[in-house]
Amino acid sequence: MAAGLGQRMRPLTDVRPKPLIEVNGRTLLDHAIDRYVAAGVRFVVVNVHYKGEMIIAHLKKRTDVEIHIQDERDKLLDTGGGLRRALPLFKGEPFFTYNSDSIWLESYGSNLKRMAERWDDAEMDCLMLMAATFSSIGYDGRGDFNMDAMGRLSRRQTQRVTPFAWPGVQIIHPRLVEKGPDGVFSTNRLWDIALEQGRLYGVRLDGKWMHVGTPEAKVEADQYLSEHHHRP
Repeated sequence: MAAGLGQRMRPLTDVRPKPLIEVNGRTLLDHAIDRYVAAGVRFVVVNVHYKGEMIIAHLKKRTDVEIHIQDERDKLLDTGGGLRRALPLFKGEPFFTYNSDSIWLESYGSNLKRMAERWDDAEMDCLMLMAATFSSIGYDGRGDFNMDAMGRLSRRQTQRVTPFAWPGVQIIHPRLVEKGPDGVFSTNRLWDIALEQGRLYGVRLDGKWMHVGTPEAKVEADQYLSEHHHRP
């Protein structure tokens, strides 16, 4: 997901789209694709809107994975609308989605591989990565979901705090995306459908999550990664 306007990242996004902002010497978009490649993903769809030509040019440098550009420069479709347009490319198979402003240091093994192993087609329509809010960098919200012992998710209630935030990564099944409306809509509408049917699950992120959504958060992430001497 690389089509956002990056307004909270200004002035850095005045001259480049947010996915091409560098953290620890590598663009956010490349951090995301690196994670995919390490987990064995071989086909990636990247949607573009704001300064999309810069992203298209940048991606031509990658030869380690097949990349399909979904050009949304004519109309921003929001997260759900973007997924719905991409559905034919996935041929009915569940697929990962990844917001490019999210990076992390792995702890033990690959979080994406753990998600793929946890996926159960019979009981899930969506499996979300869940990050602990108390140990994150660059996140200042109240959390997004509660998670029970079986991994079932429920929404944070108003005025309450939950221990888990969504770091922008999920596995989602086309059958759920197809339940969304035509045109522009948020993935939140799909999650509500899955919640009602008891088919929204989570897996805890094992590692250190960094939400790079503001210039200040970028500075924090740069500092943390430089201190740990390796890329996420």
